[in-house]
Amino acid sequence: MSKIQADIEARLAEVEPDVEVLLAEVVGDGLVRLFIDHPKGVTLELCERVTNHLPSVREKYALEVSSPGTERPLTTPEHFRRYVGRRARVRTRGEHEGRHSFTGELLNATDDAVTVAADTGVVSIAYADIHRSNLVGD
Repeated sequence: MSKIQADIEARLAEVEPDVEVLLAEVVGDGLVRLFIDHPKGVTLELCERVTNHLPSVREKYALEVSSPGTERPLTTPEHFRRYVGRRARVRTRGEHEGRHSFTGELLNATDDAVTVAADTGVVSIAYADIHRSNLVGD
């Protein structure tokens, strides 16, 4: 987890405990893209509240807060477990079995790795080797 994501999660845990930070990433030099979720859904009002709770981030970066959408990012073992049976794209930090990207059905998610039924066969990828992952449309 990035430092900025950890900082944002800590701040939001104090003021919006039901908000789940799915992904916080620095894009380019001046933008933080923040994907959030909430048990009751993500509204424009919630995005505005979250934005207002993060003045220290806004001092350094432009801040973009949004819902995960249909291509929801998957960043924790719990995220992967929640969507077993769905299609996802998993991109690795380095080459894994000769490739950097695998798209297919999520078959399993343990505390250490995710298993994907990709077009080249079933592959298990350790979370430490995952650069980025998200759900894809069926």
